Formats: sequence, structure tokens, C-alpha cells
Amino acid sequence: MLPAYIPNPVAAIIGGGTPIDLGNRFWDGRRIFGNGKTYRGFLVGVGSGIAVGVVQIAIQPAVSGVGLPSHTYLSVFLLSLGALSGDLIKSFLKRRAGKEQGERWPVADQYDLVAGGFLFLALFDLSWLIATIDAVRLFWILILTPVLHRVVNIIGYATGIKDVPW
Repeated sequence: MLPAYIPNPVAAIIGGGTPIDLGNRFWDGRRIFGNGKTYRGFLVGVGSGIAVGVVQIAIQPAVSGVGLPSHTYLSVFLLSLGALSGDLIKSFLKRRAGKEQGERWPVADQYDLVAGGFLFLALFDLSWLIATIDAVRLFWILILTPVLHRVVNIIGYATGIKDVPW
């Protein structure tokens, strides 16, 4: 899951600049995504997930006996792009729900990257998803994702990268 876990924190650290929605508002008068979703953050975030995935692919032969799933370039790309696309969709829905940037939205805030990554895999590489994400791995993804999300956000808050610790 590293190609899906890495993009969001990297986007928060390196992001900024032009918002993806260019400041435009939806028909309901609210921003489409908000200032926190920028082109630089999205592109660098996706790129960082791909870079981590390429490293994982490179070391696969050395750790093949450990029982870790084998990535492909396509799975790495889809997890990375899907994670930040899931975050964008969540931000769109969050604005529609009347929630502001940085406001808590339990469950959606934690699992948007997993949902986006899995959706992209289901649409474009279903065979990898089925062969790789069994019930045990899915269980651990569902358990570890909110824990990692919380830890990373606390670190981001403590270092001044995030305005809120969630």
C-alpha cells in the first residue's frame, strides 16, 4: 500500500501553488475542491507514490521469500493516482456536505486513499487486485490505515505542515 500511502503526506509537504479548481465554485456556491488541492501537490504526490513503488519493484527479487505481494508498474501507478484521486473526490463531497478545508470528516478522511486506489485497480487492473488483496491483507489495510493516518497527521501538525492534528 505504500504507493497509495505516500502521495497524500508528500502533497501536503510539497504542495501549494495553483488550486486544481482554479478558485471556481460549483453550482451550490461552494468551492469545487478548495485551496488545499493544488496541481503541484497532486503531481508531486502521485510522482512520489510511483517512485516508492518503483523502489519496491526493484527490491522485489531480494525480498521474494518474505511473502510480500509483487507490484507491477501498472499497480503502482494506479494506487498512486487512485489515492490522490480518491482524496479529490472526498474533498468534492466534503464541500458539498458543507464542510470546510481541515474540518474533520471521520471515515472518509481515513479511507479515501484506499477507496480511490482500489477503485482504480478494480477498473484497470482487476486481476492484480484479486490476486494480491486477499481477506487477510484487506483486514490489515482496514486496521492500519486509520492508525497511520492519525500518526502522520499528528506529525504534520507538530511540524507545522498541517493546521489541525486530524
